[in-house]
Formats: sequence, structure tokens, C-alpha cells
Amino acid sequence: MKQNLGPKAAIFPMPVLMIGTYDENGKVDVMNAAWGMECGSNMLALCLTSTHKTSKNLRANKACTVALADLPHMKEADFFGIASGNTMEDKFERTGLTAVKSERVNAPVIEEFPLTMECELVSEVNDESGLHVFVVRVVNTLAEDRILKEDGKVCPHRLNALIFNEFRAKYFVLGEKVGDAWGAGKELL
Repeated sequence: MKQNLGPKAAIFPMPVLMIGTYDENGKVDVMNAAWGMECGSNMLALCLTSTHKTSKNLRANKACTVALADLPHMKEADFFGIASGNTMEDKFERTGLTAVKSERVNAPVIEEFPLTMECELVSEVNDESGLHVFVVRVVNTLAEDRILKEDGKVCPHRLNALIFNEFRAKYFVLGEKVGDAWGAGKELL
């Protein structure tokens, strides 16, 4: 039997995304955003409220980086979701993380996160609730050697990416492999 939970978006798991931008003075700003997803082979949709400093920075610079938060940096990633760049001048500095300028876009790469996508703003869609969907094009993806398998592809277990459970406001990491995509259902063909 199913129970009514009301009008609750129920997508799980959600990635814990670290969106990096520069403000008008070139200062690093990073925010934690769980409302983001792939919307093409090299496109992401980031859902942010208009009041976020990151939204303003993204509009101004037409660029951002999007990193996947990992378990070793859960404390810093969570802090980026608690603290606001609008009210905390030294938000990034408090974490002790290291930022370098992307070689491809006008945005910071946070060295400690093992997987980072360098992105250009393509479009912004606004709705009446104040939610903005920023569509960004991934121009390059940076991955640390330690998270790659011998074939050059990312190993989920080495990445140790955080995922967010909105139902319980908890972080998890990926578990065991249970099947192959485009293979598990072949017997039904």
C-alpha cells in the first residue's frame, strides 16, 4: 500500500554539487547545490534561487565550475550549503580549501574536489517562484588520476561522491554495483 506524502519532489539520489564562481571583485564563491542534473551529453541544468550570490556571479561572468563533493570534504561541502556568500565575506577562506583559476572559463577550480566540470552559461529560465534554471555547457572535465580506472574512466568507488537524501536531509556515498546499464533488461527484449 502507498501513502500520500503530498506534493514532494522525490528524486533520489541527488548529487551534491559545488558550484564555483567569481564575484565582481574576483573573489571566490562556492555554493552547495543538490538541485542539478545532466540535460544533455555536455549540458547541465542548475536550479538556484535568484537571491544566491552564485546566481548573480553566474550571470555576470557567464561561467562556473561544477565539482562533485566527496566524502573527505563533506564538512566543507556542507558548510558551503549553510553559509551565504551574501552575508559572510570570508566564506571560502574559512574552509581552508584551495582555488585556482580555470584555464578555460572565468571561474575557480577547487583543487581538493577530485572531479570538476568547467562550464559556460548557455541560458537562464526564470519562473514566478524565484527559482532560476541555469543551463550550462561543460567545456571540459578535470579528474584526478586517483579516481580513474586503467581505461581512463571515472571509478565511482574511488570518487567517493556524496549524494543527498532530501527525504531525511542526510548525505550518503555510492554503494555496490548491482547491474549493467543497457544490459540488465536485455532478457525482456
